[in-house]
Amino acid sequence: MADKDLRINEQIRVREIRLIGNDGEQQIVSTAEALEMARNQDLDLVEVAPQANPPVCKILNYGKFKFENEKKVREAKGNQKIIKLKEIRMQPKIDDHDLDFKSKHVKEFLGQGNKVKVTVRFRGRELAHTELGLDVLNDVLKRIEGEYVMDKPPAMEGRTMSMVLNPKTKK
Repeated sequence: MADKDLRINEQIRVREIRLIGNDGEQQIVSTAEALEMARNQDLDLVEVAPQANPPVCKILNYGKFKFENEKKVREAKGNQKIIKLKEIRMQPKIDDHDLDFKSKHVKEFLGQGNKVKVTVRFRGRELAHTELGLDVLNDVLKRIEGEYVMDKPPAMEGRTMSMVLNPKTKK
């Protein structure tokens, strides 16, 4: 829940709330009484679960609470792994050596943990022989054997035939 959605102190406009104490005990009290308790401790009354009936509130330092929540969000962002999509382009008339070279690059990208889109572009009359493109893609798969998981099998999209490969997850 975003901090902007949380109501504090006088923003809480219900008659009674469920107040959670520092040691975890709960009690239903009037909002005015809870506000008075918070002021006596020089803290804020913060609504942590507004959808509950009655709404759940805690007495705490709002600035510190907000900082802790932002810190959790930052840590969660830092733990995310960003997967990039790399693309390797070829033509149906690709030479054997060039195919080796491109396959080596596909292997490298998969080794680095990136997704790879292998594309064969058809120009002019090549479009009449899409089976050549399929052969090229199958050759690439043979050369990188066992290092991938097929995400999207070879398919035509306009003048290109492409497939998407994911790296095999390391256990």
